[in-house]
Amino acid sequence: MDPVMDYIMGWSTPALICLIAGLILMVYEMFTPGMGAPALLGGICLLGAIVLRADSLTTALITLILILLPLMIAAGIIFRSFSKGALSRSRIVLKDSIDGDSTPLGDKGAESLIGLEGQCVTALRPVGVGDFSGKRLDIVSAGGFIQKGAKVRITAIDGVRIMVKEI
Repeated sequence: MDPVMDYIMGWSTPALICLIAGLILMVYEMFTPGMGAPALLGGICLLGAIVLRADSLTTALITLILILLPLMIAAGIIFRSFSKGALSRSRIVLKDSIDGDSTPLGDKGAESLIGLEGQCVTALRPVGVGDFSGKRLDIVSAGGFIQKGAKVRITAIDGVRIMVKEI
């Protein structure tokens, strides 16, 4: 008999059910962001299909290749759809981006905050909130713990972090 026909005829019903269920669950997981439960169950089903079908190492490797091939093709199609296709226009894909100018500290006037004095609205452990002339800012203590209500001065701006010291 032909080796290809021997391989095809070697599939049992439970092995085929595991294969089909595993592939469906894996493709479903590609479309739905979540905890990975379908991918875990799909992986178990696919592993079961390999074990149930494997008469030898050769058939196990052939089965593994036949599982990975459609999964890679599906992943490529889905990735392309997320970047250029219909899924790129869905609510799943984030269209906004964050750059240096989109944050309150990204503008050129951020350096003008250095030297401002304010009061801690929350305790700084070392991160908290401070009030500077009616403007609430997320601040980071350059030293250790600073009590709520303590007077602070902005000493430096490191990226989006505003560093303060107690006065």
